[in-house]
Amino acid sequence: MPTGVSVVIITRNAASTLQNTLDAVQCFENVVIYDNGSTDDTFRIAAKYPNVSLHQGDFLGFGPTKRYAVSLAKHDWILSLDADEAPSPELIDSITKWINDASPSDLGEILRENWMMDQPVRYSGWGNDWLIRLFDRRRHNFNNAMVHETIPVSNISRVQRLSGTIKHTAVTDLSQFLEKINRYSNIRAESGRLKQYSVPAIFFKAVFAFLRTYFFQQGWRDGWRGLVIAVSNANGVFWKYMKNFLKTHY
Repeated sequence: MPTGVSVVIITRNAASTLQNTLDAVQCFENVVIYDNGSTDDTFRIAAKYPNVSLHQGDFLGFGPTKRYAVSLAKHDWILSLDADEAPSPELIDSITKWINDASPSDLGEILRENWMMDQPVRYSGWGNDWLIRLFDRRRHNFNNAMVHETIPVSNISRVQRLSGTIKHTAVTDLSQFLEKINRYSNIRAESGRLKQYSVPAIFFKAVFAFLRTYFFQQGWRDGWRGLVIAVSNANGVFWKYMKNFLKTHY
């Protein structure tokens, strides 16, 4: 059991994957769930686990929401997970050993395996996905990015790669792509931080997003999954900039 580490998860309608995540972290004595508006069985599922601390509140953007959820944890050392992610037993063992000698300046970088409809995606920008997910909140935390939040690294930070993986059940149904495109593009367009582009420029940026994913990032090697991801990325780029464009032109 990794002592002195809290798991922090933000949720919203995560019933389809949350049980798998919580089963994988039962050895942690403090798991914080901060829910922002679930209407499915997310809360009922989470309530079954005695190590889970449940909280509800508003969605403030991914970065600010995760920062607030981190503040609710019992311990300073934080393992941040999404509600569709599960750490492997090897990773938990690695954390247990690593945490004993870690200092607040240390950061744990973990390999995330991204799965789409029962198969791992190795290319398409989804492979070799190393993420900082283990940190001491006294020295590090998430930034305030509304989407694609990260944990900033300073000149005193020491990033160390851990053994084991996080299994990310990214997509179980193709409709999830459409839901994410709509939600994420709304958040980005409403953030006020996007640059304005003309309609032709938006079109070419979307085309480039497809080409980058499918050819430069070798999405074609992932078969139809790579094609779907490339089209989804192109749509995400198109809609976030088009929604931003329409705020001032319609």
